[in-house]
Amino acid sequence: MRNLLIYKYIDATARAGSVRQAAEILAITPSSLNRRIQSLEQELGTPLFERHAKGVRLNPAGEHAVHTFRRHMADIEALKARIEDLKGARRGTVSIVCSQSLLPIFLPRQIQSYRAQFPGVEFQVHMADGEAAERALMTYDADLAIVFSPLAMENFETIATTRQPVYAIMSAAHELATKSNLRLSDCLEYPLALPKSPYAVRNLLDLEAKRLSTILRPVVETESYIFLRNYVASSDAIGFEIEIGLPHGITDGTIVRPIDLRVSDGGLLHLAQLRGRSLPVGAAKFAEQVATSFESLS
Repeated sequence: MRNLLIYKYIDATARAGSVRQAAEILAITPSSLNRRIQSLEQELGTPLFERHAKGVRLNPAGEHAVHTFRRHMADIEALKARIEDLKGARRGTVSIVCSQSLLPIFLPRQIQSYRAQFPGVEFQVHMADGEAAERALMTYDADLAIVFSPLAMENFETIATTRQPVYAIMSAAHELATKSNLRLSDCLEYPLALPKSPYAVRNLLDLEAKRLSTILRPVVETESYIFLRNYVASSDAIGFEIEIGLPHGITDGTIVRPIDLRVSDGGLLHLAQLRGRSLPVGAAKFAEQVATSFESLS
């Protein structure tokens, strides 16, 4: 739609922080893009960008305008998806931002199951938690968030939740492998391999450590659960993960044991969207599928 072009131009410039870089992305000349922006600014009666030596950045008016433009473009995509759905040909793209634990097993299976019914729907998957996930929903970069941490209630709508217990991961030859259930205090005698503090699993462990009047001092700290799992498989260290991220059966020399966290029986995994947003048909139907899967996990 031609009348949406200027929205896309403003959005691209805001993301790039440079008229020249945005023009390259949009495949037009910088002078043409700059004229389009200035024309819209004249029509609105206010500048949208602050110009400086290194590029441009949105001013307060521009921030309001871009948010409106992104919402409008998202609504148009939802409309187009609904029209396709009326034709009996479900198409479109579902954009998801999710916690790392969803990436190895749960989300691939969910997408595979969905696309078996609707092969015309494509998916974009991005890993993020907390503020990054919230930002992706707010900027319409994602339709749905599936995260192991609560989102700000005033801006986001929770579609479904499921409680996720925390498990200790260790080598099958580890001294604690003979125990069926563990407490965090049992694990403190051994090296710890932990996710960094922004991750919800780490936050739960830190809360339990505080209850025990101690501080967790990991020998390895990283953002990658894959790295942690591989590390504990060949060492005496202990890692931690929520249930949904655990593979079934022992395939890499590790085992898992449930952890009794007195401060909590686990955290909540949230499926959420931006409050008040009308999702495209594909995203709405995928959300229904995930919510049903959450019920089977509870």
